Amino acid sequence: MSEEQELGVLRDQIDALDQNIQKLINERAKCAQNVAHVKEKYSNGEAIKFYRPEREAQVLRKVMDRNEGPIANEDMARLFREVMSICLALEEPLKVAFLGPDGTFTQAAALKHFGHSVQCESQVSIADVFREVAAGSVNYGVVPVENSTEGVVTHTLDSFAESSLQICGEVALRIHHHFLSNESNDQIQKVYSHPQSLAQCRQWLDTHWPNIERIAVSSNAEAAKRAAKEPNAAAIAGDAAAQLYAISALANNIEDMPDNTTRFLIIGVDKTQSCGDDKTSIMVSSRNQPGALYHVLEPFHKAGVSLTRIETRPSRSGAWNYNFFIDFEGHFEDEGIQAVLEKVGAAASDLKILGSYPKAVL
Repeated sequence: MSEEQELGVLRDQIDALDQNIQKLINERAKCAQNVAHVKEKYSNGEAIKFYRPEREAQVLRKVMDRNEGPIANEDMARLFREVMSICLALEEPLKVAFLGPDGTFTQAAALKHFGHSVQCESQVSIADVFREVAAGSVNYGVVPVENSTEGVVTHTLDSFAESSLQICGEVALRIHHHFLSNESNDQIQKVYSHPQSLAQCRQWLDTHWPNIERIAVSSNAEAAKRAAKEPNAAAIAGDAAAQLYAISALANNIEDMPDNTTRFLIIGVDKTQSCGDDKTSIMVSSRNQPGALYHVLEPFHKAGVSLTRIETRPSRSGAWNYNFFIDFEGHFEDEGIQAVLEKVGAAASDLKILGSYPKAVL
């Protein structure tokens, strides 16, 4: 058999497999539509919840567990994420608010979590994202909460202190910054970027552009938009912003830490059921007395509950009073976790459960 004949046989196999894959995807989509019909049938006039974060997390983990390669687990899960996104859109198109403008890493996080069939709506500020979700104008919101290099996003934590919204999920997004400009190197005099991005690329800028003017703006997307229009300007931003505003990358992956990652939170109105591999976030207001934090953390230690993050923010209830934001493994409805939270509540002046949610799958 000749090379062309062998290739012909393989191509015929691929065509047949493609046909079967297409048929099965459409069958899955019809099942999703039937799910919607059943929910509507038994809704009794109540609002129907089509998107279930815990269910999607369980499906994606099963996809990764049964994957046999050669496609990598995360790549396979991303494929299924898009299939699920398309099928969900047949039931109910989701509207998701994100910290804009278009082309930000927050939008990339929203698309990573919900898939590209979601309707993304840009917001000017983190407070606006919270407001849109609370008002019911959108189904969910996406906000940044911490970066592995620069730490916590304080505006997000402070918004939780004043909101009744629940955390429904999390997204961990690897952040790659690029040095963007449509000018030649000898013409560039200034660079725009978000303050955190300027900080995350400080060493690279000190080495390659020590004398360039560094101008902080509200977002990396805004930086790319300005640099694309203004003479003698550059920007630090990601792939999405570069493509959206048609600006070239003069240098790629300029972040100082190669594992630079930002964590984003999904916020919504409803509580999320357990998926079997969950995290919980709480806000604790401590009494202004010696050992206050120790008494708050002691129940976790005694119960063997793993803490994943602790942050401190000034409380608006009075000078030198603080709120502690604590993330830990487990769901607040777990029997052991409920016992811990009772003891924490007794040791604190106030305890607020911000939400239990599936750990990031991708």
